[in-house]
Amino acid sequence: MGSHLARTSRSVAVRERDAAARATPPAPPPRRRTGGAGWAAWAFLAPVAGYLLAFYAYPLYRNVELSLREYTVRSFVQGGAPFAGLDNYRQVLAAPTFVPALWHTAVFTVASLLCQFAIGLALALFFHRHFPLSRTLRALFLVPWLLPLIVSASTWSWLLNSEAGLVNAALAAVGVEPVNWLTSPRWSLLSVIIANVWIGIPFNLVVLYSGLQAIPRPLYEAAALDGASGWQRFRWITWPLLRPVSAITLLLGLIYTLKVFDLIWIMTRGGPTDSSTTLATWSYRLGFGNLLPEFGPGAAVGNLLILLAVGAGAVYIGFERRQRLR
Repeated sequence: MGSHLARTSRSVAVRERDAAARATPPAPPPRRRTGGAGWAAWAFLAPVAGYLLAFYAYPLYRNVELSLREYTVRSFVQGGAPFAGLDNYRQVLAAPTFVPALWHTAVFTVASLLCQFAIGLALALFFHRHFPLSRTLRALFLVPWLLPLIVSASTWSWLLNSEAGLVNAALAAVGVEPVNWLTSPRWSLLSVIIANVWIGIPFNLVVLYSGLQAIPRPLYEAAALDGASGWQRFRWITWPLLRPVSAITLLLGLIYTLKVFDLIWIMTRGGPTDSSTTLATWSYRLGFGNLLPEFGPGAAVGNLLILLAVGAGAVYIGFERRQRLR
């Protein structure tokens, strides 16, 4: 009987406490301190915002403004260029160089991305095994990435030289006729693709190797116990878990490769006969590569290249998002 009363009293007390809690209004949320914290946040954001405005927003605005006016050297310095509207864009799209330059840009970008990513992934998987001297070899593979582009381009120009190049000397040693790598319309685009692939492999290797390091090893051990082969482990463990890193790698590589200029300009200057001209080299040649520069058409080509990069990046991001939702 006593225990029953105790339980009854406890239940009554609980009900009274709940009723009091419902009757008591909730305490107002604490007020945020907006004084010093707000100014501190703006102080941290100010350098970044200033950098973006000075080195991204203003140059982009200036390039769009250049493409909408008919600039000469005199008006470029003194101002007063007449408004041309979309005439510069019509001139660029109707030029005989536009279609070949667009095609060369697409071939150069796709071939470079595929080769860089495939070779970088293969090397990342190779170094993931942690064999002796793996760190030393991995460091040596970073050399092409660390060299200035002018050094890399000059080195490849010497290697692929038709008369004194090391590549033709090696071909002659095995009885193959020398190839005009940089002076033949048939081989010039392939030559700059090879050089660009060599430069971009270390970036893919570093990023993909970091992604492989983040994959838990117990997954591989469990798959090995279940009898999975090496290809099955790659197909069902490595590749799915590496896809986010792969997406970032390909997207950054796409943006970088579309705007490659200095490598092509040093090796071939877009020639011979425009056989290796891309939108980036054509834009530079229009704006700065002639005695009478065409600032408006050159800026228009640059803006088209920006739109191409943004569009390709948006399509790729949408494709990756759709794949993740499946």
